[in-house]
This record gives sequence, structure tokens and C-alpha cells, in this order.
Amino acid sequence: MLVHSRRARWVVRAVFFALFLPVFALPFLVILAASFATNWSGALPSGVTLTHYQDIAHGDSLSALTTSLLTAVAASALALAIGTWAALAAQRMDRRLRRVVDALFMLPVAVPSVVVGLSLLVAFSEPPLLLNGTREIVVVAHTVLVTAFAHQSVSAALTRLDPAYEQSAASLGARPSYVLWHVKLPLLLPSLTAAAGLCFALSMGELSATMMLYPPDWLPLPVKIFGTTDRGALFAGAALAVVLMVTTLAVLLGVSRIRTKASYR
Repeated sequence: MLVHSRRARWVVRAVFFALFLPVFALPFLVILAASFATNWSGALPSGVTLTHYQDIAHGDSLSALTTSLLTAVAASALALAIGTWAALAAQRMDRRLRRVVDALFMLPVAVPSVVVGLSLLVAFSEPPLLLNGTREIVVVAHTVLVTAFAHQSVSAALTRLDPAYEQSAASLGARPSYVLWHVKLPLLLPSLTAAAGLCFALSMGELSATMMLYPPDWLPLPVKIFGTTDRGALFAGAALAVVLMVTTLAVLLGVSRIRTKASYR
């Protein structure tokens, strides 16, 4: 819309595709091609097979995918609840305390995720909270890592929210709890669904902290992919990566539809 000349628009599109294809699209296309390959000694794979996907259907990879889904759903729900509650509470604070709360929630993002994993490993390896070696510590780690994004998303939405809606409901005699559940949260629903989708996607792909914490009976798919490729099975690992990408995109598309419907209400 900012470019009015037809020739200039074609130039902009050409530059976009020249940058988009090699930087963003090509790596995903290579992974997709590798997932069907039997050998790759030249510029293109020399064989096509469905064996890697058949192995996924009959092996323990589906269990790893289920583990990732359950972990991401639990972590996203907890992160959304904690981040929303903190954003609503910080809205009532003065600017200085609000900055302190924001800094605390952003701290896990400011440090490498492996540091978060190590800190949880040390903190929960002794009673009374002995979580080391359990699946719960993986959920806790993912929640710590993604809550910052939920908090920031809801906080940004609260700054854009017109206070007139709350004031009108309060002036009509509505209790604060009613205003929260029937006025403020419905208005925040598009931002809440967007935050939930972002937290889910980040949790599905988390590896560094998970590698330090996961127990043998709770193996997420990213760890499975790392282990498969580390053994030299690159094509099988590519197939697992495609499954992870497709599953995450499918969930995000579903969340996007919910967000679109919420925006038009």
C-alpha cells in the first residue's frame, strides 16, 4: 500500500521472495525432502521412501508426540493463568512496582534456558519439594520459560483496553468479580488466545532445559529428535521434525480460528 508504482511493487515482491525463500522457506523444504529420502549424496535426494513415517506410526515416537502435547497444554494453561493474574495485579500497582514485576517475569527469558533447567534441578532435588526425576518438573520448567510471554501479551492488551467498559459496568452496580469475568476477560479473549498459542508453540519446541530434567518415562518429541539425529539417523530425525512442525501448526491454526471468532464478537 505504501508503494504506488506497479514496477516498484514488482521490485519489492522480488526482493521479498529473494530473501524469504533462502532464509525462511528453503530450510523447511530441505527438512521435508530429507524426511522422504533414502540417500542424499548430491544436490537432491536420490531416493524416495515412506519408511521413516511408517516407523513413526509403529514406534515410540507417537508416545513422544503425546508427551510433548500434554506438556505444552499443561504449561500453556498454567502460564496463561499465572501471567494473566500477574498482569491484572500489576495494573493496580504504581509504575515502579510494575517494572519490578515485569523484570521478574522476564528474568527466565533473559538467561539461557539451560540455566533455568539447572536451577530447577538444584532447587527441587531435596525434600520437601522433591520433583527431580518426575514429569512434573518438566511441566514446571516449560511453565517458567513461557509465562513471560503470556504476561507480556496480556499486559500489552491491558494498556490498550478502554477503561470506560469497566467504569460503565461498575457504575451500574456490577461487583468487581462480575466486571472481571464478564467484562474485562471477554475483551481480553483475543489476546489470551494469542498468548496461549505462543506459549504452546514455544513449549512444543523447547529442548535445552528439557534435556536436563526429563525422566525416562516422559520423553518429549524434541528430545527424541535430538537423540535420533545424534545417532546419525538424520532422515528419521527429519521425519520426526516434520511431524512436530505439522502438529504445532495445526494447533496454532485452531487457536487462530478461535481468536478470529473472538475478535468479531
